[in-house]
Amino acid sequence: MLRLSLGLLLLWAVVALGNDNLRVAYEWQEMDFQYASSEQRWTAIEKGEFKPANVIPFGLEVAGHRLFVTLPRWRAGVPASLAYLDLNDTSTKSPVLKPFPSWQAHNLLEAEPELVSPFRVRADRCGRLWVLDSRISGVLEKTQIYGTAQLLVYDLHNDDLLRRHVLPAGQLKQGSLLANLAVEDSDCENTFAYAADLGSPGLVVYSWKNQESWRVQHHFFHPDPMAGNFSIKDIEFQWDDGLYGLALSKPLETGYSTLYFHPLCSTMEFSVDTGILRNKTLATSTMIYREFKVLGSRGPNTQAGAEFLDPETGVLFYALPNLNEVACWRTATDFSHSSQSRIFRSNDTLIFPSDVKVDDQKRLWVLSNKLPVFIYDELYAGSINFRILTASVQDAIKNTACEIRTSPLPDVINRLGDILNTNIKVKANSAASLSNLSSLIIVGLCLLISYRI
Repeated sequence: MLRLSLGLLLLWAVVALGNDNLRVAYEWQEMDFQYASSEQRWTAIEKGEFKPANVIPFGLEVAGHRLFVTLPRWRAGVPASLAYLDLNDTSTKSPVLKPFPSWQAHNLLEAEPELVSPFRVRADRCGRLWVLDSRISGVLEKTQIYGTAQLLVYDLHNDDLLRRHVLPAGQLKQGSLLANLAVEDSDCENTFAYAADLGSPGLVVYSWKNQESWRVQHHFFHPDPMAGNFSIKDIEFQWDDGLYGLALSKPLETGYSTLYFHPLCSTMEFSVDTGILRNKTLATSTMIYREFKVLGSRGPNTQAGAEFLDPETGVLFYALPNLNEVACWRTATDFSHSSQSRIFRSNDTLIFPSDVKVDDQKRLWVLSNKLPVFIYDELYAGSINFRILTASVQDAIKNTACEIRTSPLPDVINRLGDILNTNIKVKANSAASLSNLSSLIIVGLCLLISYRI
């Protein structure tokens, strides 16, 4: 009983050390764009082409000195749905955005608009930017479909469009909405992209080498009907979104990776070897049923949104919208409550963490956008509505279960418990035993705090 009580006390002490080290790098009341002149900007506003209240950032990515932001066309008045800011410009925390790759690419009056409404982008190690475009505008008002979803791949050296893959209609279902993207890029000529369909749960796999895609079905992609309740910023609502979070490990000895995934309306985490997904014949057959793994549950109220895995540390970062929190799990350990930790939580600066990324400089980036308020209520233009937070991965996981330490926590607790139990047996009749016990507890706490797992 003593060991259990002491263990809980020490565990509480360690949990209390969480640093919440993310800092706000950028923040906006409303998003704005860099027009050629102020006159052009006001003309766009007068014509209704630019309605600042209808522009909301959703996904982010960092490549070189540019931080990319997706701005889906939920409502009319979004002049550019993919833009970027310059990380080298530190003159303001609320920079205007520059359309990518150009203003013309976002012109919906074109017969075949290049970019309509992307949700996610991913920069690979090969100097390419992958853009997942739903090609649906006005999903919260008058919906207009410009064709089936597409993958656009740009050359980041010159921003030229390298490839445009329009998904075959048969790979999408009624209600399909592709809202997340992961790219397996260990081989630049044999790269694979994975797109999550949350509307009609499924996974679309695209082969760069073969220039073709296929759809994978599995019941793990579906939402949990018991996990559809959300309560964020005093707004209660129900969603039924399926496959959403996607994150890739670094290549294994086989040359393949592990794809971690979860539906948005679920508290469970799953995984599958990409060797299964990359084999078109196998992936589209019924033989893959048992190849998908159940990792476990995060616990009550832990529906997870976007996730991203840092290949160097093996730490999986994921957003918990219901808790206004970003958490982590070190994938080298079992998926359990004790192996997961809070990275950052705030009911002010992190209302609906929408995207999570780690860049090649080992910096963690998190975008929060008050999405439920935008959908079900109205954003107040006089307050800060959108934020991008950041920290180094090392600082973000410091003093958490995701930090790489030198000795497992249970071993420390058990060894300290053995010392205390021995001390009590030897000095059970000593008046000084309680004093010694108190001293040992204090020393033990200090010792444990100094450990770095």
